[in-house]
Amino acid sequence: VTVQFLMERLMDMGCSPPPGFISCIDCGDKQAGAGFGVVEETIMSSASESAAEEYREEAKERKMRQCSNKTTLEDLQEQIKAQNEGKARLRLLPEIFLCQQHLVNEEHAHQSMVHELIHAIDLCRTKMDPINNCIHMACTEIRAENLSGECGAVREAINGRIKNFKGHGAEWFKR
Repeated sequence: VTVQFLMERLMDMGCSPPPGFISCIDCGDKQAGAGFGVVEETIMSSASESAAEEYREEAKERKMRQCSNKTTLEDLQEQIKAQNEGKARLRLLPEIFLCQQHLVNEEHAHQSMVHELIHAIDLCRTKMDPINNCIHMACTEIRAENLSGECGAVREAINGRIKNFKGHGAEWFKR
């Protein structure tokens, strides 16, 4: 599967990538070759204006961390909590980022792009909501790993992960 093929499929489905759809960034200490999606946080009106203003400030700080790629798991947990409390509405925006310091070679970059483009296609073709539904997240991850070749037998053998060919798919899935 090529990046060009997946980009064409994405556009054929009516999902033209927005400007800046793919970027190469410094991911700091995050141990990832790439990632997909940016969380958009829309602040809902509140009964208490002072509480709404306080939340707006917290959201602004999170946005600044997101822009400088310093977002934490705690930030996402706070956003989900705010959504559950009716303070905000969250939506996943399509964006692919490649982590420049963690990609080891051209093949790794290609495989990472393919993996992330499969997430983009899943977001386009379904009403996937990986922020609020962990089953959606699991499904798109399994599809992306399978279709990008990350769990292929050759790669698994090279990495020394195949102990027994029979049942290896189930072992891979558990990891």
